[in-house]
Amino acid sequence: MKLSIKDLNLTYGNHTALQNVSFDLSSNKVYGLLGRNGAGKTSLLSIIASFREQTSGSITIDGEAPFENAKITQHITFMYNKDYKEESQKVKSLLYGAQRYRPNFDRDYAEYLVKRFKLDLKKPIKQFSKGMQSALNVCIGLASRSPITIFDEVYLGMDAPSRETFYKELLDDQERHPRIMILSTHLVSEMDYLFDEVIILNQGQILLQDDYDSLISKGAKIIGIKEDVDQFIHTKQLIHEEQLGNTKAATIYGELRDEERRNASEIGLEIAPLSLQELFVHLTKEDTDDETQQ
Repeated sequence: MKLSIKDLNLTYGNHTALQNVSFDLSSNKVYGLLGRNGAGKTSLLSIIASFREQTSGSITIDGEAPFENAKITQHITFMYNKDYKEESQKVKSLLYGAQRYRPNFDRDYAEYLVKRFKLDLKKPIKQFSKGMQSALNVCIGLASRSPITIFDEVYLGMDAPSRETFYKELLDDQERHPRIMILSTHLVSEMDYLFDEVIILNQGQILLQDDYDSLISKGAKIIGIKEDVDQFIHTKQLIHEEQLGNTKAATIYGELRDEERRNASEIGLEIAPLSLQELFVHLTKEDTDDETQQ
């Protein structure tokens, strides 16, 4: 399926949640959607899943608007941090309901996942712990095998071993049944290896969309004597800096040519790579976050 969003806006009264958002997803990849609290991630995903309609702009999936379009929405699964405190059904009934509305749902795989996460088939879902409820969401989301599958911080409450099981099953099933998979998360350092492509949303706008490897290659920390560092980075995009005495560490965003790397080495500068989490934090920081010592 091809997802295309153009000049999309969403407002709530006087608040703008999304502004001029445009991007395309056409490859069967795992996309990491990153953004600080309030950046608009859940609002964007809700529109993609047709849970709500945008204020203006357009969204099409295979050329059709998805809102109130059953032909399209049956191929989208949106799993989020749902509260099951009023849900008296048991797992078996919930899986049956999911199967009815999702044409690609694999019941055998769902039951396999339920066993993997050790979910009690006889207990009402409302009696599950938060982690078990999240694991159930994972089971439904993966087993749905929808061409567009969305997980919005679905791991909440899951312990580390359960999250590792989720990540392994996600990668294995994505290899067997490729689709557009969107993961919204704050656990960037834990989940970054899952991403083929990264989208960063900042204050309701798309900050960047890039392949994971390409994005990581654009971040670097330049460390050395202050004067040498300043001279080296003066034409670069500075996103963070720290200084202790006459030693400075400057974080930059942008490609470094091989010649520039050789020149840095010749004048005694160290170039250290950045993690996705470091890049994300520095690229989305606000002025009040900047505690740089001048």
